[in-house]
Amino acid sequence: MANSLREVKQRIASTESTAQITKAMYMVSSSKVKKAERTFKNYQDFMIRKSELVHQMIARADEDDIHPLLKKRPVTKTAYLLVTSDRGLAGAYNASVYRAFEQKLEESGQNKDSILCGAIGKQGFAYLKRQNYPMISDKATLVRDDVMFLDILPLANRFIESYLSGELDKLIIVYNHYINSLSLEIRFEELLPIVPKEESKVSLDYVFETGIEKTLNIVLPMYIQDMIYGIILDAKVSEHSARMNSMRNATDNAKEVIAKLQLLYNRARQGAITTELIDIIGGANAIGGDA
Repeated sequence: MANSLREVKQRIASTESTAQITKAMYMVSSSKVKKAERTFKNYQDFMIRKSELVHQMIARADEDDIHPLLKKRPVTKTAYLLVTSDRGLAGAYNASVYRAFEQKLEESGQNKDSILCGAIGKQGFAYLKRQNYPMISDKATLVRDDVMFLDILPLANRFIESYLSGELDKLIIVYNHYINSLSLEIRFEELLPIVPKEESKVSLDYVFETGIEKTLNIVLPMYIQDMIYGIILDAKVSEHSARMNSMRNATDNAKEVIAKLQLLYNRARQGAITTELIDIIGGANAIGGDA
């Protein structure tokens, strides 16, 4: 009985230690969510204005000399860019991206010969390598908590160059979109080819000193880079939110386990005390009988 009580007490102490760790991680993630959300919202305002400007420029472009990044062509090879995390402990954050990606391939009837894959985040890169998907890069693109534009630039440029060279005909990015602290949504954003917005109205008269074609040659690749960066900022908010919820659930579960173990410990202790009392009373009665 003593050994049993000691084991239960050790389990309680171990679970309490785990609960303290998960609670600390929850508080850290909660702070990161607020910071990442603020960064994303500020960048979103910038992207809305930039998108309006870019589509106004596209509307002014000569239809007979359309830019290569705007040209639609028969799709023989589709590229998928999966946005994941570098670390785990984020619930179903990464698994939901994998599941949606696999479902998309199944619905479209695509096989490994007709796709090209890339990943933002160590977890996604490892998943694609394990599943033997054709990769656009053999090097993982890591995504730190304070997302840096330079971190994703090489991979973004690799996709743009592949599209311009005809190596791929479409680029789709798969990521977790942040709705609120309790809700995330998997989204598929088609980035290439760039689809002009029909509702775009030319409200300002711009003068392009180098000509509209040369300006688009510079602006459109930058626009794709900025779009990818903005999506990663969105996904980073989702990642911190998912990890925050995961750590909160882990802490709640640990508290439930502690309560059950404490009840078990109290019952076992009460049983041990009762047994000792019975032995004492029995001994006392035996002594009294002999007298």
